Amino acid sequence: MTSAVAREGEAACLSSLEGAIDAVRLPDLSGYSAETVEGALQAFVKRHGAAAAPLLRALADGASLKSARKAARRAIYRLEQAGIAVPAAVAEPAGPVIKRRAEAAVRAWLSGIDGTGSRAAWILFEGGLGGQLRLCSLILNDEQGILEAAGGSITRKRLDTELRLLREHQKLPWVETDPARACALVGEALALHARIGTEPAPEFSRWRHLFAPEARPPEAVIPAGEADQSLLDRSAELLDSNELAGWFVDPEEIQEDALALLQARESRLVVSDQIKAERETAIVDAVIDKHFTRDARLRWARRLAEMALIFRSTGREEAARLAVSAAAALDDDERTARHLPLVRALSMRGLEMAAEVALGRVKLAEVSRAPVRKTRP
Repeated sequence: MTSAVAREGEAACLSSLEGAIDAVRLPDLSGYSAETVEGALQAFVKRHGAAAAPLLRALADGASLKSARKAARRAIYRLEQAGIAVPAAVAEPAGPVIKRRAEAAVRAWLSGIDGTGSRAAWILFEGGLGGQLRLCSLILNDEQGILEAAGGSITRKRLDTELRLLREHQKLPWVETDPARACALVGEALALHARIGTEPAPEFSRWRHLFAPEARPPEAVIPAGEADQSLLDRSAELLDSNELAGWFVDPEEIQEDALALLQARESRLVVSDQIKAERETAIVDAVIDKHFTRDARLRWARRLAEMALIFRSTGREEAARLAVSAAAALDDDERTARHLPLVRALSMRGLEMAAEVALGRVKLAEVSRAPVRKTRP
């Protein structure tokens, strides 16, 4: 090769290198000899100095020609000897490459809602390293947010076993639901934490990146318009179901009212049954006025709407219709809470429980409706 031809080859090779100095793509050096690439790299480093480092590393790690990779490594050595830092080489994987993909919710289950406003949620995620399955187990409360979080990797066989045991031993019904809706419920709980200035259970931190706060709650089943009066008149029947056995006004908050009720019932004054009934009605009315504020009504309505979904999922359409009607009435500001049968039943049951506490027959902690941390469902 004459010196003129060599110089032309190096100039062309240098032009290719300079055209790829941003290292976004590798230059095509397949048409050049090893000596030409070597000379062009020397000129490239001399002209661009530290700015040449990213492309040199890219060539050393990924050039298709062995001669180009060797020439790039020699150029890197010369730069480092001159005190110029060069990006480190990309380490070769120690074993087979395991692909990572975004985790997505693929299945979900919800329990019914207990008397404290809490429910369990299981959300199964698939993805991450090797497409593994991870089960996120949560306790959600409509006043305090995320009370508990647990879970981890799980096999499909183990999941089937856990679900079977869950259905056999849970007191509350347990149904499968749309995973997007379950995630939205978690997002609603996160929005609640932000609103009241609290943090979820610490164990939730490793799951938090999978959920975003929801500005609006998931669609409930509270219908627009008026409640069905015939169903509303029977709404107190809902409290006879096993699922709603723990639903009542918190006895801890109405102990004075319960004492007044006991005194009215045990009074030695000779009064008519009508007067006694009026006194009892007045006590219940006072409890309703104090505890069924607008926010409380919306909270109870939402619980009923969610339970209507549970009832329908378990084949109990009549209970679902009763729950929907009661939810609609609670959501209707035109209706007075005192005149809603279910509200009176919730209040009276709370008073009865508080009276049992006052008489020393049960402990307050056993009937308190304050949300508490629970064991994993």
